[in-house]
Amino acid sequence: MDETTFAVRDVIEASRDLMARMAKSVEMNANDLTAIAILNHHGPMGPVELGRRLGISGPSATTLVDRMEEAGYLARVRSDTDRRRVAVTVTDSAREIAAAVWRSPIEKLDAVSRTLSAAESAVVRDFLVRITEAMNEGREIS
Repeated sequence: MDETTFAVRDVIEASRDLMARMAKSVEMNANDLTAIAILNHHGPMGPVELGRRLGISGPSATTLVDRMEEAGYLARVRSDTDRRRVAVTVTDSAREIAAAVWRSPIEKLDAVSRTLSAAESAVVRDFLVRITEAMNEGREIS
């Protein structure tokens, strides 16, 4: 394998470790904090879709949503157009926790990014977009 591929693998591994450390710092498990991050990034979605994005079964997703709703991190909201549909969204409390735990890592990543020239930054962005597309290939998420 190419050295760059190994470096990408290391970034993925570091990302998993970072998520686990951040979750532990706020007394959550990694899936719970990841659920907040997914909902913050993609907006409200059904419990089944959230479960798919987390890589867990439908019943496990329901259990996660129930637990996080009881803790005050998630809320279920009914669709205005179809009252049978329920979406899951993050609460203000969850947004505050996410902002607090992500602040330092984002600042560190931003500091590294700022060391790049405009040309280097463009190359890195293009590379990361292509890597993301390759990793998402075949993904069955709407």
